[in-house]
Amino acid sequence: MHNNRTPKYEKRRKLATFATDMQMNRDIIRLAVPNIISNVTVPLMGIASTAIAGHWGTDTAATIGALAIGASIFNFIYWNCSFVRMGTSGLTAQAYGAQDWTECTTMLARALLVAAIIGLLILALQWPLGELALHIMKGDAMTRDYFYARIWAVPAGILLFGFNGWFTGMQNAVIPMATAIVVNLIHIGCSFLFAFGLDQGIVGIAYASVLAQYIGVALSVGLLWGRYGDMLTTIDWRRVVDFEPMRNFFRINRDIMIRTLCNVIVYTFFTAASARMGDAKILAVNTLLMQLFTLFSYMTDGFAYAAEALTGRFIGARDPKRLRLCINRSMLWSVAIALLFVSAYIFGWRDLLTLFVDESDAASGEILALAGQYIAWIVMIPIFCAIPFALDGIMIGATESRVMRNSMVLATIAFFSLYYIGLPLIGNNALWAAFTLYMLCRGAFQYLLTNRLQTLYEKASR
Repeated sequence: MHNNRTPKYEKRRKLATFATDMQMNRDIIRLAVPNIISNVTVPLMGIASTAIAGHWGTDTAATIGALAIGASIFNFIYWNCSFVRMGTSGLTAQAYGAQDWTECTTMLARALLVAAIIGLLILALQWPLGELALHIMKGDAMTRDYFYARIWAVPAGILLFGFNGWFTGMQNAVIPMATAIVVNLIHIGCSFLFAFGLDQGIVGIAYASVLAQYIGVALSVGLLWGRYGDMLTTIDWRRVVDFEPMRNFFRINRDIMIRTLCNVIVYTFFTAASARMGDAKILAVNTLLMQLFTLFSYMTDGFAYAAEALTGRFIGARDPKRLRLCINRSMLWSVAIALLFVSAYIFGWRDLLTLFVDESDAASGEILALAGQYIAWIVMIPIFCAIPFALDGIMIGATESRVMRNSMVLATIAFFSLYYIGLPLIGNNALWAAFTLYMLCRGAFQYLLTNRLQTLYEKASR
């Protein structure tokens, strides 16, 4: 039998494979880098807020703790509403891949309509929601003032979820980046002004968030009109509220909401459990160390966002070959970022933590010394989180909402099981061990529940 695979043929094949591989990496970087810049501004905002709290007033631990509890309450609210972004992103990306521009604009209108309704409902129910949250989280008067100031930012924050999910699905990471930079710079600048210039403390940080979020919405509307104004004239409002597509939208978002609720429960419980350790320094240390983890998570989420945009696009385009390449490369990039952060945390953790506290203060010195006892967990967690974070983006793009839901429920069960078993034995270490296991289980269950990702490849082949 004649062999057509001559050396010249093999060379052309290898060059074509290399070109395809490089193009995929360029696509991932093109989407990831703006998202990384967007995401890094968020923990920087948290770092700035924590630093302001650590330098304002006379009781560093109490002020940081009050801010941590208040921020955790809003994390609970925002994360439970983040399904607006995730559901919008996956469905829009698939419509983009199929070149169904009418469905793309319909998804935008549907997402913003749902976001506005949810935001106004939360605002109307702010008192019962606030009092319940403050009771559960053991918030003090400082936390209460922070909550009732920042609650007015919620409708704008949820609208931004809708905008950013749609832009991501449209393979546009630049507009969310520009919006995030503006929002977070305004937040940081106004936080300093309101906290120190007006002597409002953490309440000033809350008011800075309100102002920044609404400016972000106005900017998103302007950029949307400037870039996609021609498409917006094709919106069919009857299709937006049509029962069947709306039901599918809510079915996907219901599963994502349950998934997100589990995630929020774990993160919120982490802060609550830290507060219940009976030592304000433990709460302060765990809050500071979580800031380091958050910095890593927002960085690697840039590649997860790229994965969700490209995964949805290739499924919509019915291109399993490029989908497989996208998944493989997204995982490799995520692992590379994790190794980078492991190195940074091993050699520079103390320098990073001193950004949050005043080393000249005796209490701050004790907090840094205590943090050294738990820093090993922060070094290890990126290794266990790299693949799970990439898989989160892949599942969102594939709209595998049931897999996301079930894997998160099982991971949450694992978290609480290990925590309550280990707490009497190893104390605060049990909390960090449970959190690490939770991250690892998220990815493992997603991989297994999709038959080692074969479900996704079959979806792209239909």
